[in-house]
Amino acid sequence: MSDPIISLVAVGLISIACQFFAYKIKLPAILPLLITGILVGPVFGFLDADQLLGDLLFPIVSLSVAIILFEGSLTLKLNDLSGHGTMVRNLCTIGALITWVVAAPVAHYALDMSWEMAFLFGAIVTVTGPTVIVPMLRTVRPSSKISNILRWEGIIIDPIGALLAVLVFEYIISTQDALAHTLFAFTKTIAVGTIFGVLSGYFMGLILRNNWLPHYLVNTAVLTLMLGVFEASNLIAHESGLLTVTIMGMWLANMKRVEVEGILEFKETLSVLLISGLFILLASRIELNAILNLGWGSVVVLLFIMFVARPISVLVSSIGSKFSWQELALLSWIAPRGIVAAAVSALFALKLEALNYAQVELLVPMVFLVIIITVVIQSLTSVRVAAYLGQRASAPHGFLIFGGGAFSRLFAKELIKQQVVVSVADTNWESISNARMEGIPTYFGNPMSDHASRNMDLSIFGKVLILSPYKQLNPLISYHFEHQIGKGAVLSLNTNDKNKLASHKVSESHTKEAGLFSEDSTYGKLTGYVAKGATIKTTRMSDEFTFEDYEKEYGDRLLLLCAIEPKGRVHMYTSLQKVKVRSDWRVVSLIKSN
Repeated sequence: MSDPIISLVAVGLISIACQFFAYKIKLPAILPLLITGILVGPVFGFLDADQLLGDLLFPIVSLSVAIILFEGSLTLKLNDLSGHGTMVRNLCTIGALITWVVAAPVAHYALDMSWEMAFLFGAIVTVTGPTVIVPMLRTVRPSSKISNILRWEGIIIDPIGALLAVLVFEYIISTQDALAHTLFAFTKTIAVGTIFGVLSGYFMGLILRNNWLPHYLVNTAVLTLMLGVFEASNLIAHESGLLTVTIMGMWLANMKRVEVEGILEFKETLSVLLISGLFILLASRIELNAILNLGWGSVVVLLFIMFVARPISVLVSSIGSKFSWQELALLSWIAPRGIVAAAVSALFALKLEALNYAQVELLVPMVFLVIIITVVIQSLTSVRVAAYLGQRASAPHGFLIFGGGAFSRLFAKELIKQQVVVSVADTNWESISNARMEGIPTYFGNPMSDHASRNMDLSIFGKVLILSPYKQLNPLISYHFEHQIGKGAVLSLNTNDKNKLASHKVSESHTKEAGLFSEDSTYGKLTGYVAKGATIKTTRMSDEFTFEDYEKEYGDRLLLLCAIEPKGRVHMYTSLQKVKVRSDWRVVSLIKSN
């Protein structure tokens, strides 16, 4: 395309189409992005990233990688790391080291890479990433223990693996000079990156904690200052910026009384636009001949990464922990590579190209090949592997309640008392704070956000109950989880919006899901009942005290909420579903005050 505006708009449209396609087929978005980039680039020749961006290509990639690492490090809370046991810590340290040590020699001998390039490749492919792990876990449904390990490994290993790659890259470019200069440059990079990262993280934390910026400027200011610190660090010590932003993000994430959730949510919008387009541009630069020229050596490297490096790292990391061989086998099989691997490889390839470094043309094709093969093969086979190993959990029966109002909290506490897995999500801090005070598991924020998918184990929820007053947001939540969990998985209160203006009407699909509890149960009415002293109680049915006796006892004061089978399965009452209660079942109801 000769017109750069048309090309840039086309990249944006294609990237959104890829994201939507990945969402519909429930695959990591990186796969269609990379494949589409190869199609529009070397296959059909529609896009030439070097011609389109020219000298701006390297700065854009560099800043994008900084944003990715900063966002990843914002999720790296030390208490989360310790809370998920030694296995996660070992996988992200000893396991990453084993993968690096195994992958590098194989790449050296099988692909005839130089030792320097082989160790850089090995460092890059140590990372997995939540953007590829989370969609896979939703489909596989492993036990919560395995799910948590894989999810937190993906979050934590991103900045660690990228940092390892930065240090290897620094060693590569430093070894061209005398040993003294090498040691000096290496030490300078570590020192500047650490000092700048700590100071900038602490300073930014003070700004956020003391509300020195107006709310509408916070996200923009954090992003801009982070990029400014990134470049300032690079000016003082070559390539120390990536270390700086990683430490800066970690410091912010672990600083007391500093909330970073809003910054993370802002990143989602930025990443969909910037990062998605970036990967199409990066993939469009790959030469098909470069992939074909890798030859059979690339197959050997892939086999060693998937069947040697990963199993050994899992086995060694599990020493001292109690895991069955089936659990270790599943952990060994699920390790797809993700966005950070693609971005970091492209960034260092551009830097090494500028230095005319030999064999740099092998780096990006090999990393992208690892990403594509691991995502495709493991996405297609993990369900069967988990089922064969007996590690696939049964259909989830937990409840995610969107809306933390008084009725929601009362209902959630009663379900928890009945041994039902429940979590409450809300965008209102006061509601979430009250729920936490009452001992209810919570998530503060939008449950359909990227942040929620990383930090909540959504695989445990079989139903979503929409009990919030947010009439515009409720249909979006409903649509999202209908797609994620399955048809009939979302139930909501009646909105009573039939006579409102068109702009306030909800979708037809959402209307069909409304009617939770009863036709006239609305958020306002339920809140009013609780305010007037209504209670929620559970009663066990028996041959002596039947469901008919139960209804007669309470009469019009009774609002049926759900019925629980002896084995724990929950049946929700709706305007369209009247549950047939049997002996020994428990009935949960709201009892209105006199």
